[in-house]
Amino acid sequence: FTLAPVSTTNFNLSYNEEEDPDSTALSSSMSIDKLFPALLECFGIILCGYIAGRTNIITSTQAKGLGNFVSKFALPALLFKNMVLLDFGNVIWPFLWSILIAKVSVFVIVCVLTLIVASPESRYSKAGLFSIFATQSNDFALGYPIVEALYQSTYPEYLQYIYLVAPVSLMLLNPIGFAFCEIQKWKNQGNNQQSKLRIMGLVFLQVLKNPIVFMVVIGIIAHFVLHQTIPAFMAEFVDGLANSFGGAALFYLGLSMVGQLGKLTRSTVVTLILLITAKLLLMPLICKDMVDLLDNSNTSALNHSSLSNYAFLYGVFPTAPSVAIYAVYYNAELEVVTSGMVISTFLSAPIMYVSAWLLTIPWMDPQLLMNSLQNVSFNISIVSLVALVWTIAVMFLSKKVKRLPHMFTVNLFLAQFLTCIGMIVWNFVVKKDNFIGQVLTFTLLCTSLYSTYVWPGLIALSLVLLKRFEDLKVSPGVFVIAGWGCESTDCLLVQVELQQVADRQVARHLLLCLLLTVSLLANLSSCLWLLFNRVPGRLYLELQFFCAVVNYGQGFLSFALFGLDKHLIILPFKKRLYSLWYGKKREEQPQTDLPEEIRMTCTQFTKYHKDQCCHDIVKKRRCGKRTMVDCFLGCELVEWLQQVGLAQDLGEAVLYGTRLQQGGVLQHIKREYDFQDSRLYYRFIL
Repeated sequence: FTLAPVSTTNFNLSYNEEEDPDSTALSSSMSIDKLFPALLECFGIILCGYIAGRTNIITSTQAKGLGNFVSKFALPALLFKNMVLLDFGNVIWPFLWSILIAKVSVFVIVCVLTLIVASPESRYSKAGLFSIFATQSNDFALGYPIVEALYQSTYPEYLQYIYLVAPVSLMLLNPIGFAFCEIQKWKNQGNNQQSKLRIMGLVFLQVLKNPIVFMVVIGIIAHFVLHQTIPAFMAEFVDGLANSFGGAALFYLGLSMVGQLGKLTRSTVVTLILLITAKLLLMPLICKDMVDLLDNSNTSALNHSSLSNYAFLYGVFPTAPSVAIYAVYYNAELEVVTSGMVISTFLSAPIMYVSAWLLTIPWMDPQLLMNSLQNVSFNISIVSLVALVWTIAVMFLSKKVKRLPHMFTVNLFLAQFLTCIGMIVWNFVVKKDNFIGQVLTFTLLCTSLYSTYVWPGLIALSLVLLKRFEDLKVSPGVFVIAGWGCESTDCLLVQVELQQVADRQVARHLLLCLLLTVSLLANLSSCLWLLFNRVPGRLYLELQFFCAVVNYGQGFLSFALFGLDKHLIILPFKKRLYSLWYGKKREEQPQTDLPEEIRMTCTQFTKYHKDQCCHDIVKKRRCGKRTMVDCFLGCELVEWLQQVGLAQDLGEAVLYGTRLQQGGVLQHIKREYDFQDSRLYYRFIL
């Protein structure tokens, strides 16, 4: 528990020079000053890719082309280059064996538990994909820039371990996972005539066809044939492809995240918790412990500690996006894999930063450590408090507070708000000799903090109850008649829209509950660690800092998930931005001033497809007592455009509909919304 004024003797973190003679030199093994810029660079490019995909600047179909370039050209060239130039003389083989054993251990644990727990209908595919998810790290796109920032100036040879460790998953563990998926596919097809030997041959052939594995093998052969030198005539060509990997891979990672959290369902929550725990907590701990056990050849305690810390950081690298490609290929567990990839990527950033920062500082006086912990909690509480004030205001202004489950969510935000207030007040009260003030502040802090872990349970319960009784619906018209006794002055379809647009945001609530459950497990681990270890060690200190961040930084999660209301903030902002950009309203824009692609789209649709579209999806719907309107749902047009081949995917269909609206072919029945893939009503303009 990180907020109580615990006596420093309980932690037993006093500095012992004989126990760790090289601890004062640990700060020289990493360049922590370069870590934050590296994280900012990586996640900044990821954010750019996400924005490009979210706004349909690049559709999912177009993103596949970039993904193919990254996986089939840029990454194989990068691997080939580094396999040729690799210096095996500087490799510390016990480190590689440690990472291999750690990956195999996690793979076996996840695989066996999945085979035991999962249902027989999908047991083998789950075992294969979940095991790959827990062991295949995003080594090249995200891991390499971070390792380069930390160790380029101190241990540059550490960078080559990335290229040695990654093929272990690709050539050893992944084929085993693929074999399980092929077995499941074979069982589902009911074709028992295929022999197991044939299945093994298909898996082996699939692995060899992977350009990443193929270029690793070619690179190792070229390493010995070319004597660690790339010929001059092909050096520039290989460098050009290899250097294009970094930014393109991160940008594609952002593109691949678009829409994935929407696939999160209640049935995947427990699975995600276990998989993320295995990937971000179990894997780094086993990696570090195995290096501590096997790396006995290092005569320098500094080198040994540095390798051990590097193994821990390597274990924290998030899951690679290619796992989602495997899930799509086998059409299995796509919701779990894609949602888990997004969550693990963003959870890994604070873990890596805090880990690297703590591993660079030498052991110091326990009181200084407690002061540092107090300062971190205080600073995070201030920023989180601002985020919570904004989020609570949005909930009240959007009137979501009046309905479930947002009613419970607002109570959670208030508990988080009081937690931040309590931490800020505690920072001042603890420095004064005021016993009553300390007791009152501590009571407020403890009560509100523990409440933040009770409310997610109530939110989850409310979601279950709402799901069970969702069939008990009443027409909005009944409420109008009951409330006023006469006909509504507004279109009934608009009232239906208001009920549909005001969704329960189930996916966001599930994600919030999932993340808070992970932070709760971290707090529980901290208590158990201190209970069973008299000398907790440096990793316990890191766990304490992590608990402080997740306890008092809950406001960041709340703001990210609920602070940017679509109808209160995002849509008005988009309309205002569009108005400022074009200088006048879109509906007043002359047809001749439209861009060429919009005019062509509108002309094509009006001339060749509009009549058929009206026949297929346009229906007469009652708008009032005596009025009817020909209209259709936005989601119906999106589905129709894909069915007739005018759009290849959902992103292209939304873009097509947006162009029709910009060209004056269709409009929202009240002209209040842009075209969306939702249950909003639109009509064609005659």
